[in-house]
Amino acid sequence: MSALAKNYNRKNISFKKGKGSFLYSTNGKKYLDFVQGIAVNCLGHSNPELVKAINDQSKKVWHVSNAFRIPEGEKLAKKIVKKTFANSVIFQNSGAEATEVAIKVARRYFYSIGKPKKTRILCIKNSFHGRTLAAIFASGSKKMTEGFGNVGGFDHFAFGDHNSLKKKITKNTAAIMVETIMGEGGIKVIPDWCLKDLRKLCDKKNILLILDEVQCGIGRSGDFFAFERSKVKPDIVPIAKGIGGGFPIGAVLMNKKVSSGMVPGTHGSTFGGNPLAMSVGNKVIDIITNKKFLNNVKSLSKYFLLNLQKIKDKYPNIIKQIRGKGLLIGIQLYTDQSFFIKKLMENRLLTIRASENVVRILPPLNVKKTEIDLALKIINKVCKDIK
Repeated sequence: MSALAKNYNRKNISFKKGKGSFLYSTNGKKYLDFVQGIAVNCLGHSNPELVKAINDQSKKVWHVSNAFRIPEGEKLAKKIVKKTFANSVIFQNSGAEATEVAIKVARRYFYSIGKPKKTRILCIKNSFHGRTLAAIFASGSKKMTEGFGNVGGFDHFAFGDHNSLKKKITKNTAAIMVETIMGEGGIKVIPDWCLKDLRKLCDKKNILLILDEVQCGIGRSGDFFAFERSKVKPDIVPIAKGIGGGFPIGAVLMNKKVSSGMVPGTHGSTFGGNPLAMSVGNKVIDIITNKKFLNNVKSLSKYFLLNLQKIKDKYPNIIKQIRGKGLLIGIQLYTDQSFFIKKLMENRLLTIRASENVVRILPPLNVKKTEIDLALKIINKVCKDIK
């Protein structure tokens, strides 16, 4: 009997080691891992460069309070600012924490300029922004919020319903917060033209634009951020998952205007920005921001998506749609999602569910073409067996 609480419906499998794109179970089986901790292990398991970064820093200092300057964090923040729209960064430990800070930053900004009633955040209904109290109510999911009372301050509109979005903006709206690519919500990409319209709308209404890139950021789309090709500059961006390559790191990126409200005492984190985490983050950033690396992600994802589409065309009664961008991929099914994922696992390919009957596929960003071919072979076999 496990002493762990039953808040996860865990599969009856555990792993003793991982290497690159593969996991090795305690019973000796080898699995192609296209979950990677849900887009967390962006450079695969046991990446030697990240292992070295952790090992080197662990011999120096693991943790100091944010009451003192942390050079490793200063270094990482400068790299992020140089690469992005942001002027400043607040480090956290997870995506949910980063979302919480994003909400606080938006509300605090308006408070700081004498508009304390502008606190409401407008989000897509049935989106996903984490599992803290504020984050679940931001997500607007009845299933997620059931039994947890009520946390106010959030309004919702349906994905793609621009008329509803505009009508929901009131004099008390502080920001619109959306995932650039909805992950848990079914791998739904917000088009570039829509991101541009959101920016224009926010400017017109004098409200802030928060783009949640916790899952789709840090090279996952083929660009450092999924919104980059739209040329839009958001006000606030929460990130996490891939930035630590498997080590817990979250962060909130802010432009100069909104960061002005975050004065000493407005937010803190015991572990956020610790030297060990920051050393890993610095190495991840150095690897992923390399243009050659990101071009390879684009090339591999194009190949993967093209061949998944061929499988869809081959089995039109099983696969409804191929979704996604970069290496954030979804297979929307006609057939039973749980059964499909189970059959993939039986054939040694690990995937994970998303809403709208979607199988989510999240290989490491440094995945090999031969590993993609293996995944395609398994997916084709499962479709053939189900047919």
